[in-house]
Amino acid sequence: MFHVAALLGFGALVIVLKYITQSIHHRKKAKAWGCKPVRRSPDILGISTFLNHNKALSENRWPEFLEHEYNLHGTTHQETLLGQTVLTTSDPENLKAILSTQFKDFCVGPRYGQFYPLAGASVFTLDGAPWSHARAQLRPQFSRDQVTDLSILEEHVTNFVNLVPKDRSAFDIQPLFFMFTLDASSHFLLGESIGCMLPSSTETGVLSKCAVRNAQGFAHALDGSLDYLAKRSRAHHLYWLINPKEFRGMSKQVQEVFEYYVHAALEAKGNSDNKDGRYTFLRGLVADSDDPKKIRDALLSLMVAGRDTTATMLASTFFYLARYQNVWSRLRREIIELFGDVNSPKVEITHARLKDLRYLQCVLNEVLRMQPAVPFNTRTATRDTTLPMGGGVDGRSPIYLRKGENLTYCVYSMHRRKDLWGQDANEFRPERWEENPKRGWEFLPFNGGPRVCIGQQYAITEVGYVVVRLLQHFDTLESADPHPRMEPVKECTITLSHALGVPVRLYSSKA
Repeated sequence: MFHVAALLGFGALVIVLKYITQSIHHRKKAKAWGCKPVRRSPDILGISTFLNHNKALSENRWPEFLEHEYNLHGTTHQETLLGQTVLTTSDPENLKAILSTQFKDFCVGPRYGQFYPLAGASVFTLDGAPWSHARAQLRPQFSRDQVTDLSILEEHVTNFVNLVPKDRSAFDIQPLFFMFTLDASSHFLLGESIGCMLPSSTETGVLSKCAVRNAQGFAHALDGSLDYLAKRSRAHHLYWLINPKEFRGMSKQVQEVFEYYVHAALEAKGNSDNKDGRYTFLRGLVADSDDPKKIRDALLSLMVAGRDTTATMLASTFFYLARYQNVWSRLRREIIELFGDVNSPKVEITHARLKDLRYLQCVLNEVLRMQPAVPFNTRTATRDTTLPMGGGVDGRSPIYLRKGENLTYCVYSMHRRKDLWGQDANEFRPERWEENPKRGWEFLPFNGGPRVCIGQQYAITEVGYVVVRLLQHFDTLESADPHPRMEPVKECTITLSHALGVPVRLYSSKA
């Protein structure tokens, strides 16, 4: 018994000595690199901080809570969550270092394990050489001329318009945008739409052969899987605790649908009878690879990354347009002058002409500033390194990070900093983009650096096209929200959506 106690005591002593030695080593290294201590939140164990985060999430005010924490403790500070120290920042210079100038000093950390059950090994979960290879596989597909072909969207815009109430009654437009983007993204990726906006009895040949049975079943499985991914992401290194049978089952159902399309495309590869000349993302990937899992993971990751982000951007656009009639009127006037309305079209809507709509671009930028689809992100230090901001009393000195240290950065809070955007930073005002159109690292709706969103231009073009077509169809948009709020109640999952929906009335006064 004495020997056991002695061994335990010796082991504890070794651990303490190792901790002291490492602490001295890192302090010396930080001093040599000119770093100063980072500001810290006072909660040492992080229990109350953890509870406050969860309370804010459950009350749909997490972005506002994070903004409050930055105002209270500094735009770069350390906090503790259940004993784990995390650095958090909303400083543009730090984001520039993390995402660009010191890119190799950081990785996505536990995201691979968090997302793997659904998205597998893909460009959004990998690091290093595997990530470089996965991104190189996707880049040619997004640079092809077919990606700027907007004709694929028109069918789904027509289906969307058919779902808008004809009696001018109020409806929630947000679910329609989620259905639209699921149909449009599946059409673009797979060559066939899932069909969420079609009557519920309608089944495509593929879905009827899979466990989801129909479009509504697929959407349910995808939405459920994404909700679990959000929970796993927020659990950080404890993500493996969130792995219920329901999550595994829904992920498998979604994967089954994609696997069916991938295997069909691989079987048709090289068969001249199956070539109709129509580009699909799936065909582009199959032309470059014969690995069904690699292709499936690439397609699924793009669906996960692109579907909800585009839908929430559209929902946010119409949330603000319904509240700012001056913006709606000016934007519609610009659209009608160039493209005409639905009854008297003037010219074809193209990628280049959408970019020529200057005020439309201002509106979309302001939506992305106010409601970035992904408001929050994480990284892990791959080696001992520094960041340029956050140290010292004034927070202007460099800070030191140890290898393996986790950090978070909040784009939402950075986009609303008054020292960066002016005293009206919390107001929706597209005209600020006419006054100062060129922005740096303080505006990051699609991330930045080597990991910048690969589908950024496609997403903006898709949203722009939908906005133009809907404003051609309808001349009146009114908020039907029973509360006179100018800011949405924000629900945070993988993306930032509207917890209470976006109730509106959308109609043509001439009808």
